Amino acid sequence: MKRTAYLGLGANIGDKESSLRAAVAMLGERGCEVVAVSSLYLTKPVGVIDQPDFANAVIRVQTALGPHDLLATCRRIEQELGRGRTIRWGPRVIDIDILLYENAAVDNDELVIPHPRILDRAFVLVPLAEIAPDIEVAEGLSAKDAAERVDRSGVRLISDSSWGN
Repeated sequence: MKRTAYLGLGANIGDKESSLRAAVAMLGERGCEVVAVSSLYLTKPVGVIDQPDFANAVIRVQTALGPHDLLATCRRIEQELGRGRTIRWGPRVIDIDILLYENAAVDNDELVIPHPRILDRAFVLVPLAEIAPDIEVAEGLSAKDAAERVDRSGVRLISDSSWGN
């Protein structure tokens, strides 16, 4: 049985758009049917601010993979695309985060769903609200409403959803 998941994608080293495109293609080859792709946004870094801006997007996938298997797939793709895990919130060739997975609530050492910082991150909420405005990101709070409440000053549209084709 296929389930719906929302994945946040980000990159700020090298050819960012190509890295994101490659990640989307690899997810499609590994058990994730990509059914929606947000526009592409240029965003200011969070945490470690002395680094290049990020390209960010959100995709909706249909998958038979369970949450932990999806996480393992995302991590393998990150590794194959050249991501090294060095500095937390530091520069990266690719980052793939599971934001939401059906109505699942997961909280363990490996994985937390919904993503624990989803409500604080305009670079996630803006593209998520674009492809799923009514999805609940917190009890009684839609992606659209959350995106309207967050500081969007560091988020700038750079390409419509055709970047993912």
